[in-house]
Amino acid sequence: MNVSHMDNAPAKTSRRGIWGWMLFDWAAQPFFTVVTTFIFGPYFVARLTDDPVSAQAAWSNMATISSIVIAILSPILGSIADQSGPRKPWIAFFAVIKIACVASLWFAAPGSPIIWPVIFMIFASIAAEFSTVFNDSMMPRLVSRDEVGKISNIAWGLGYLGGMIVLIAVVTLLAANPDTGVTLIGLPPLLGLDPHLGEDARITGPISAFWYFLFILPMFLFTPDAGRGAPLGKAVRLGFRELGGTLRELGKRTGIARFLLARMLYQDGVNGLLILGGTFAAGMFGWATLEIGIYGIILNVVAIFGCIAAGWLDRLLGSKIVVATSLILLLVATLGIISTGPGFVFFGFLPLSAEDGGGLFGTAAEKAYVLFGLLIGIAFGPVQASSRSYLARSVSLSEAGRYFGIYALSGRATSFLATLFFSMTTYASGSARLGMATLIIFLLAGLILLLATPYPADGSNKTQAG
Repeated sequence: MNVSHMDNAPAKTSRRGIWGWMLFDWAAQPFFTVVTTFIFGPYFVARLTDDPVSAQAAWSNMATISSIVIAILSPILGSIADQSGPRKPWIAFFAVIKIACVASLWFAAPGSPIIWPVIFMIFASIAAEFSTVFNDSMMPRLVSRDEVGKISNIAWGLGYLGGMIVLIAVVTLLAANPDTGVTLIGLPPLLGLDPHLGEDARITGPISAFWYFLFILPMFLFTPDAGRGAPLGKAVRLGFRELGGTLRELGKRTGIARFLLARMLYQDGVNGLLILGGTFAAGMFGWATLEIGIYGIILNVVAIFGCIAAGWLDRLLGSKIVVATSLILLLVATLGIISTGPGFVFFGFLPLSAEDGGGLFGTAAEKAYVLFGLLIGIAFGPVQASSRSYLARSVSLSEAGRYFGIYALSGRATSFLATLFFSMTTYASGSARLGMATLIIFLLAGLILLLATPYPADGSNKTQAG
C-alpha cells in the first residue's frame, strides 16, 4: 500500500523543535550506558553477590521479563497513541516511573537482596522502551523522508555522546580503585563514595535519573506534538480495533512484515550484546568498574563517529545498506569476543601471552577483546538508528504510532529468547562464553532475511521514500 504525498508531508518544524526531539536520545542513553551495560550491570553480576554465575543469569532473566511485557504492550500503546493524538503525555507518564525506579538502584548495596534491584530494573526498562515508542513515532512528523535517516543517526550519536560524558564523569570523579582508593585521575572520589560498598556503581542510578529528567525538558518545551484526537477511553477502544486491522494489513504489506521479522531476529542479538557484553567481560577478565568504564568510553567514542558516518551513508546509499553492513560487523565482533579468553584468541588457534603488563587492559587477550569491541562500537548505533529510519520511510504519518509500536514489538517479541538461550546455555554448560555464542544465531538469521526485504519496506520507489 503506497501512502500519499499529502499524508506524509510533515509540518515545518523549527530547528529548536528538532533539537528538542534529538535530545531525547541524549537524555535516555546514560541509563543504557552506565546502568544497564557498563557500570551497574557488571556491579550487579560481579560484586553484589558472591555467585557471579547466578547473578549473571538473574540479570538475563530481568531482561527476559522486561522484554515479554514490552513485546505484549508496545503495539497496543502505539495504536492507542495514534487515536489519542499527543505523545508527550505518555512520555511524561513513563518518565516518572523510569526516574523513580532508576534512582532507587542506589539502595542495592552488597549483600542486600537482589530481588529489589531486579524489580526496579524491570520497571525502568519497560518505562524506557515505552517512552521510546512514543518518541520514535514523533519523528516522521518533524522532517521530510529525505531527512529522517540523518536526524535519526544524529540523535543516536547524541545519545552515545551523552552516555559517554556520564561514563567519563563516573570513572574519573566517582569510581575509585578499591586497592588505591583514588579515581582514574588520582583523586579521592567525589561525595566520599566507598567502592567497597559499591557506591561508585550504585550512584549511576540517581545520576541517570537526574540526567533524564533534565534533558527531556527541551522536547516537552519546543518539539511540536500531534493534535488532540479521541478521548482516552474511546482512544483505547479504537486503538485495539486499529491494532487488529494493522496486524491483518501486514498480510498484504509483505515488505514491512518481512522487515519487522528481520528486525525481530537481529535486534535480539543486538539487545543481547548491549545487555550482556559488559557483564561478560567483567566475568571473564575480572574487570572492575574502572576497566569496564574505560571500555565503555572507548566504545562510545567510536559509536559517535559511527553514527555520524551512518547518517551520511543512510541518505546516500539508503537505510538497508547501512543496517546490513552493521550486522556483518556485529557478527565479526561477536565471533571475535567469544573466541577470546585469558591467554588466547580465535578459540586458541592464536595463543597469547598471559603476562599482565600492568595498567588498564594489561594482558594481550584484554587488548584483543577491546579491538573486537571497537567493531561493536562502530555498528550498534547505526544498526538501530537506520532501522528506525527504514521504517519511517515506509509508513505514513497517520499510522506511525501503531507501526512504531509493532516496531518495538519486533525489537522485543523474541528478545527474551536471546537472553533465555544465554541463561539456559550458561546454566547447562557453566560457560558464559557458550551462552554468548547463541547471539550469533539471531544476528545471522536477521541479516539473511533483511537481504531479501525490499527498500523501502512499503514497496514504493526510492524517490518517494527519499
